[in-house]
Amino acid sequence: MAKDYSVFDIVGPNMIGPSSSHTAGAARLGKTASKIAGKPVKEVKFLLHGSFAETYKGHGTDKAIVGGILGFQPDDARIKDSFELAQQAGVKFEFIKTDLGDSVHPNTVKIEMVLEDGSKSTVMGASIGGGNIKLTEMDGLAIDFNGARSAVVIEIKDIPGAVSFVTGLLAHNNKDIATMSTNKPARSEYTFVTIETVDELEESLIDQLRKFEVIAKIVVLDKF
Repeated sequence: MAKDYSVFDIVGPNMIGPSSSHTAGAARLGKTASKIAGKPVKEVKFLLHGSFAETYKGHGTDKAIVGGILGFQPDDARIKDSFELAQQAGVKFEFIKTDLGDSVHPNTVKIEMVLEDGSKSTVMGASIGGGNIKLTEMDGLAIDFNGARSAVVIEIKDIPGAVSFVTGLLAHNNKDIATMSTNKPARSEYTFVTIETVDELEESLIDQLRKFEVIAKIVVLDKF
């Protein structure tokens, strides 16, 4: 079957650094992790697997992923100074070579963050080429997000009608759901719902969802 390629796939992303997989993808992983955390990051450990672990210094993966934590885009010139800028911002960081198992992509990193209020957040994902990434874990929850569409991950109280309320609100606002999956960890009172939408959700709609008292947390994942 023939595959359609975009200009982005052929030319590659705008970026700082020598490798789209090791720098552009790394920056995007860091930036996405920071957004998922939802609060300023004060300490972060990068558990680097496979190719990331072997070449992260030479390919600039280290500076790129720290830049991502600081909120920089892959083409931000400040990435080259990300270590110094992180230190100025009071963000401590550490790189650890590790083995995350045979089932993960060679360019995988597990990002363990301590936030400003003392809470913790963990994100695992991989840089899969051309600056593209795939998230596989968020705070212990298995997810599958590659940035092809906008998505929201909602932590919602496990009561009858709660998920239907969310999907009904989206339908009422003419939002087309592309995919939806649910995950209820054992012994948890909450169900995690991941919804990909054809169009991005307006902040006003996200605010409506946040007002629903049985929703504990909403994470918005932007399309890349």
